[in-house]
Amino acid sequence: MPTPDRPAPPPAPFAHVVYFEPRIPGNTGSAIRLAAVTGARLHLVEPLGFDLSEAKLKRAGLDYHDLAVMDVHPSFDAALDALSGARVFAFTAHATTSYTDVAYRPGDVLLFGPEPTGLPDDALAHPRITDQVKIPMLPGRRSLNLTNAASIALYEAWRQAGFPGTS
Repeated sequence: MPTPDRPAPPPAPFAHVVYFEPRIPGNTGSAIRLAAVTGARLHLVEPLGFDLSEAKLKRAGLDYHDLAVMDVHPSFDAALDALSGARVFAFTAHATTSYTDVAYRPGDVLLFGPEPTGLPDDALAHPRITDQVKIPMLPGRRSLNLTNAASIALYEAWRQAGFPGTS
C-alpha cells in the first residue's frame, strides 16, 4: 500500500522506448520527459555519449526525472533480454513500412538509433527485430530529431492503446 514515504509502483508501461547508444544529452533529457508524460518506459543502451548527471540532460528533462521510469542496459542484447517476448520495431529511414501501418500492442518496443547515424546494420538485422518501420519525410531530408521521432511513434502507439492512464 502506498504511503508518503513509499509511493505506489508505476503501472506497467503500455510501450517501451529504447535509445540505442544515444549521444546527445538534451535529446535523452527530452525522452525522460516524454516517458514521464506518457507512462512509457525508457531504456538506454550503453555506451552513452554523455554522463547521466550532465546539466543539459537535467535541463531538458526539467523536473520530470522522478516521474519517469528508466533503465540503463550495458548492451543491446541485455536490453532485449530485459524485454523478452516483446515485439521490437526498429525505426529507420530505410524501411518501407510506415509507423502508422503497425497495429501496436501493449508492451511493444520502439527502438531508435543514435543521433548522427541511426541504427547500425547489425542491430537492424538482429533476430529479435519484429519489423523495420519509418516515419515518412519529404525527399532529400536525412532525419528528424531523435526525440521528435520517438514522440511521433510513441503517441501513435499510445493513441491506438486508447491513451491508458489519462482521465
